[in-house]
Amino acid sequence: MTALPEARRIHDVVGIGLGPFNLGLACLTEPIAELDGVFLESKPDFEWHAGMFLDGAHLQTPFMSDLVTLADPTSPYSFLNYLKEKGRLYSFYIRENFYPLRVEYDDYCRWAAGRLSSVRFGTTVTEVTYEDELYVVRTERGETYRGRHLVLGTGTVPFVPDACRGLGGDFLHNAQYMHHKAELRTKKSITIVGSGQSAAEIYHELLAEIDVHGYELNWVTRSPRFFPLEYTKLTLEMTSPDYIDYFRALPEETRYRLEKQQKGLFKGINSDLIDSIFDLLYQKNVESGGHPVPTRLLTNSSLNSARYEDGAYTLGFRQDEQGKDFEIRSEGLVLATGYHYTPPAFLAPVRDRLRFDGHGRFDVARNYAVDTTGRGVFLQNAGVHTHSITSPDLGMGAYRNSCIIRELLGAEYYPVEKSIAFQEFAV
Repeated sequence: MTALPEARRIHDVVGIGLGPFNLGLACLTEPIAELDGVFLESKPDFEWHAGMFLDGAHLQTPFMSDLVTLADPTSPYSFLNYLKEKGRLYSFYIRENFYPLRVEYDDYCRWAAGRLSSVRFGTTVTEVTYEDELYVVRTERGETYRGRHLVLGTGTVPFVPDACRGLGGDFLHNAQYMHHKAELRTKKSITIVGSGQSAAEIYHELLAEIDVHGYELNWVTRSPRFFPLEYTKLTLEMTSPDYIDYFRALPEETRYRLEKQQKGLFKGINSDLIDSIFDLLYQKNVESGGHPVPTRLLTNSSLNSARYEDGAYTLGFRQDEQGKDFEIRSEGLVLATGYHYTPPAFLAPVRDRLRFDGHGRFDVARNYAVDTTGRGVFLQNAGVHTHSITSPDLGMGAYRNSCIIRELLGAEYYPVEKSIAFQEFAV
């Protein structure tokens, strides 16, 4: 039988964006005969935080948080199967470290994407409309894809503080760090703004080379301290269906308040890295022979202004607890200020079919739907305000995809856990 041309073909699901979450969905739907899916990605190949592939950097979640294992441990797209095919399974076993290297995880995702028939790279979506009870997805190249359901996986983009928008010079977000590291090390002074894992990794690497390149190095954050990532087991139970049920049922204003309070649960720094930074500072101090190491670490300091002139930045901070303003002049500037989500512009024609909360963000239902029917358009990630810390957690990706597949089929294909926690979150 001759296959229908793409413009006339009707898919059960069209995925837009191919980060780890939609890639996991593509892997999990591949063996399901009843589901016909296609996944569109604007980049020419899979890429996951390539700007942060520092030597030795690893995931903060174990290898079981791969694309598929927590939904289907027998899947051929598992990280362990990837290791076996690469000839590294025994080496990984002997390594006795559950946390894959970041560059290794990226390669694993590329390996998985290369085995899928449903992925279309180099495909930029320009518009989504709703016609004849179907979502019609049009691309920059003039292609048309039709689907009964959409899954949005376009991800988050680097956040630039208001003080730095329109700022000149060559400042960079940490997402671009590896691409500009060599040039950055030629500066006489470098300032890192932010206090998460990425900021800590960059500071540690630059501190290690501070006497080689001779720059001054500043690390400034508005946080009251350099918070460690809380990784105790009872806290990890918050990445569970039990906690999603509890959190999703809370009043909207309570959820937004908790969203701010819980950042340390998924945006903190690995405690081993914090200790390594202190040890390195101690070592540098000993090696300096009593001369001050040219580095500063400042907390409680919000970036309120910035200007660029004569090849350097003048950064205006306020020490919030003291209520004092101060400035730092720096030739290099790295913003490790996180990421934020903005609904894609291509959704404008179907905005009236989507649900938004009182703060103007997607009102993500318990089943991850964001449309008025409750089962037509689904959202990957970007739901911290509705699903708490489970939203960005790699380990919950397979669970979310199992839930989405259940909605697509109208029946459970991969067993969906109802409760896994020992503790009770609600009374």
